[in-house]
Amino acid sequence: MWDSPRVVNATAGALAALAFALLTYAGGSVLLDSPAFQLKTIVVEGDLVRVERSEIVNALQGRVKGTFYTVDLETVRGLFETIPWVRRVEVRRRWPESLEVRIEEQVALARWGQQRKETLLVNAHGELFRGQSDAVLPVLAGPSGTETEVARRYVAFRDLLAPLGLEPRQVLLSSRLAWLLKLSNGLTVQLGRDTEKDRVEDRLARFVSAFPRTLAKSRQRLEYVDLRYSSGFALRVTETPRSEPLRLAHKRV
Repeated sequence: MWDSPRVVNATAGALAALAFALLTYAGGSVLLDSPAFQLKTIVVEGDLVRVERSEIVNALQGRVKGTFYTVDLETVRGLFETIPWVRRVEVRRRWPESLEVRIEEQVALARWGQQRKETLLVNAHGELFRGQSDAVLPVLAGPSGTETEVARRYVAFRDLLAPLGLEPRQVLLSSRLAWLLKLSNGLTVQLGRDTEKDRVEDRLARFVSAFPRTLAKSRQRLEYVDLRYSSGFALRVTETPRSEPLRLAHKRV
């Protein structure tokens, strides 16, 4: 085979091409790692309220490796996402010596969990995150994995109660998937579980509709209302000496 000039020439040509490719790759690697392409600036964009410049510096200091061409953008993104109150990060190169980083901050919708051992917050997307906040926020709680659903229901309950000038201060989902609200006026509202014929939002809507012409006129302080009835709701008032809840019939119209 090696006696054939054609084979010898073809083999020599292939080896020469491989050597050229290796030299080109090596030269290119050296060039890309050259100080001439040093990464000099990281430009941070976004409406930042919670994220401090010092937190960004501490997260990145000594951890960003490579030049403009060789720096790993996913690694840089991961470093930014370790900063509290950072929800999402986009990173891209900006010629000739910068990275452009756009940060989306977390916006806290509520606190999560009745146990205050951990500082867990939940955003409007139903995502949990850790962060410190002095704001007055409602408390949401439920079984693990229900964060998104509880956050969604909280918004629905809040919108339903708005005409009464009330807000849900707590929205609690039990392990049996029963809903309980504690309102801004101190009233506890037992909504119960969803059924095929009667969802909890429908029960709350009936309560809101009946409230102005019934309970709003009461001179007694309302403590607890149970909406798990198809044709009315049960009440407990602070001044009532009896332990049994009062029953207030509400006729549907």
